[in-house]
Amino acid sequence: MQGSAIENQNSILKTIIKRGRGSLFTSRLDLANTATYNQFKNSVQITDYESIRAYITKISNGEKNILTQGAPKYFAITSGTTSGTKYIPITGEMMMIQTQAIKELLLLYAYQSGSYSISNMGMMFIQGSPELKYFNKMPYAKLSGIAARHIPFFLKKNRYPSMKTNCISDWNKKIKKIVEETYNKDMRVLGGIPPWVITYFEELLNYTNKKIVTEVFPNLKLYIHGGTSFDNYKRSFLGFCGEVDTLEVYPASEGFFAYQNTLNERGLLLLTNHGVFYEFIKLEDYKLKCFNRLCLEDVEVGTDYVMLVSTLAGLWAYNTGDTVRFISKKPYKILFSGRASQYCSAFGEHVIEKEVQIALMNTVDLTGGSVVEFSVCPKILERPDLSHHLWFIEFLKKPKSLILFEKLLNQEMEKQNIYYKDLIGSGVIGTLKILCVKRGGFNEYMKSIGKFGGQNKCPHLSNNTQIGDFLTNGYVED
Repeated sequence: MQGSAIENQNSILKTIIKRGRGSLFTSRLDLANTATYNQFKNSVQITDYESIRAYITKISNGEKNILTQGAPKYFAITSGTTSGTKYIPITGEMMMIQTQAIKELLLLYAYQSGSYSISNMGMMFIQGSPELKYFNKMPYAKLSGIAARHIPFFLKKNRYPSMKTNCISDWNKKIKKIVEETYNKDMRVLGGIPPWVITYFEELLNYTNKKIVTEVFPNLKLYIHGGTSFDNYKRSFLGFCGEVDTLEVYPASEGFFAYQNTLNERGLLLLTNHGVFYEFIKLEDYKLKCFNRLCLEDVEVGTDYVMLVSTLAGLWAYNTGDTVRFISKKPYKILFSGRASQYCSAFGEHVIEKEVQIALMNTVDLTGGSVVEFSVCPKILERPDLSHHLWFIEFLKKPKSLILFEKLLNQEMEKQNIYYKDLIGSGVIGTLKILCVKRGGFNEYMKSIGKFGGQNKCPHLSNNTQIGDFLTNGYVED
């Protein structure tokens, strides 16, 4: 398995280089068809959206052979903190690969669960609108919306919501309409980002006057999730629907990177033959602006990496901003560990998203309660020893003692991050504080920034106080 993964990566890199020859992007590069990985790395610098923005504009105007041979079929739009809306090229081939990955996942699930009637299962995926808009001459939409246009024929029969409902732009209206379309169907597979599926559950139970989702969908078998860690939503999610199988996926506008290929076993199988060539930079090096790139063969288990991708759609050593951690090399399996841009180091603590995720999950396991959404930011005061981390948490069910929860959460954070522990121990900063957010508070924040619903995700960790300032102004419990 390990050997074939490396062979897959070498083959894909050769194809990417070959197809890129003659494009505007490679016209100034010394890159032969037979280039080795080291030659590729020396010739192709790391890119981000700003560095390819001019190429994207040319593509939008109908020009061909810009980033690679030909032209993409769509742009998938994503949002960034520094570049605003990003338009990521997607070719027909890469869209087929996205669809193929989902088919593989469902077939693996059928094999492991013994549920082979996939085409007859009622399926509902909460996703972005499939309605296409245009950036100059190029159609674009959210990736999940584009994916809704490429559903395999054998899954279309019992798949929801309808195209008409999926195109509703107002998220509140869309959720209500999805409920009306699905409440009386034999739904067996659900998919979507956890907080938005939980919102659907609440609306579904309110509409049907039921207490648990399996009273509405007695044959519910599988929940497919991705885009953010499920760990801190799991207790809330299963509280709505009881025990169901769950599988994690890692699709992105840049490519379909990984999926959970084994039920009840953590880790995502890195897809090494799905049109993407991967490179990795150790997160600790990345923070120091040391961009030493490694190919798959050279990664280490247990290390956090920032992931770069080159793709058949024309991305070259593109910084995804995602961080991953390898938990196995035989086969190559990863955990999504966060975003390189999501960190908190206001006091020199260098806390990353995965650390707050694990600390919260462990604390909930110890004390009970369940969480709908959360976010962490610094509280900087004139006296440094009074400064601290503020945890804004929207509970579905509060633990019996918030005082104990807060104490244990701080202890868990000290276990996760030695810098944080040292700052607390030396009295440089105070222990963390929890503020309980009113139900719907995080939804209101996402509305305020125009990112409510769909595949949008609330940041769980910030180095500034933007989210905290909003929530403190009317959305925190007394």
